[in-house]
Amino acid sequence: MRFHPPRIIESEERLLLGLRTRMSIQENTTQALWRRFMPISKNIGDRLGGEWYSVEVYPDFYFDTYDPGKTFEKWAAVAVEKRVSPRPEGLEELLIEKGLYAVFSYQGPASQVHRLYQYIFVDWIPGSRFTLDPRPHFALMGAGYKAEDPDSQEELWIPVRKN
Repeated sequence: MRFHPPRIIESEERLLLGLRTRMSIQENTTQALWRRFMPISKNIGDRLGGEWYSVEVYPDFYFDTYDPGKTFEKWAAVAVEKRVSPRPEGLEELLIEKGLYAVFSYQGPASQVHRLYQYIFVDWIPGSRFTLDPRPHFALMGAGYKAEDPDSQEELWIPVRKN
């Protein structure tokens, strides 16, 4: 599998509305989170665009050592135009601050995206002029996202700063 260099983008602030859970790579509950979120998401007003955000908020020092049992916060969310009031019951807001992102395009089945993540963290970041920035990471899934279809498309947004 061959990967292309990312686009480096200065992203604006984004306000998301969604559900969150704590999980680990070892105890991955992403599918259950999305099954809970999708029916509720139909009641979100002031939604921006048709994209879906799969967000990871990692604690400090998460990437210092690899441990598949380490937990992080996972979100299933959509972007909203302004603070939604009242918001649908059970949903929370997540503000993603503006900043620099390395944006990687991925085409293929969702179950194989881990190969791109491995490339990003093992090869690209160490060989680049960037380091990770402690802001949320997210996958942006639009109309081209088709889960396990080999033509499925998504973008991985990795927060970075220049060395």
